[in-house]
Amino acid sequence: MALNARLDHRNPLVFDTHELGRRPGALQRLTRTVDAPQDLGIAGVVGVPEGAPVELELRLESVMEGVLVTGTARAKAEGECVRCLEPLELELQADFQELFSYPDADDRGRVIAEPGDDAEDDEDRLFLEDGMFDLEPVLRDAVVLALPMQPVCQEDCPGLCSACGARLADDPDHHHDAVDIRWAALQGLADTMSDGEKDEMSGAEPGVDEKQEK
Repeated sequence: MALNARLDHRNPLVFDTHELGRRPGALQRLTRTVDAPQDLGIAGVVGVPEGAPVELELRLESVMEGVLVTGTARAKAEGECVRCLEPLELELQADFQELFSYPDADDRGRVIAEPGDDAEDDEDRLFLEDGMFDLEPVLRDAVVLALPMQPVCQEDCPGLCSACGARLADDPDHHHDAVDIRWAALQGLADTMSDGEKDEMSGAEPGVDEKQEK
């Protein structure tokens, strides 16, 4: 059973549901601003910096099986443009919904004598512990799904020059003269021949030009 281990009520991402009781239909709305935990996002790509404010709006609803948590998280994410490698910042909104089950109830809300008898059913379920739940794993999954896998500073970012690495957005007219590799060898041969002709002319016998003039 995927029970939360030793939840600390002082953790800002741990919430208490005792006010709801086990009364199906009871509702509770919460707003809370918390510091972003470490590694909240897509590692090495984009994410919410550790300690940055994350605004949470939650709706807790008591149901037969447990407590249904529906919410929205808002924060500013930082990363690097995959095209031009410039730093970027974007507004993040992540929506989520998760059911935290009562440890002593099955998926239909019926009380069971030995919780966790069906390991396969319990494997993907989250459970309340002493009436509390930890929102962090749900928040992490929601943020990853809401973030772009390939963030860009702007939709039409032209990226970097493949030849020299210059940022093309800074110089729209940036270009390099293209050289056809099929003619490169012939050009080199022509240059060699031109150098040889110059050497021959520079080595001509003295007085030849004078005789031609006479």
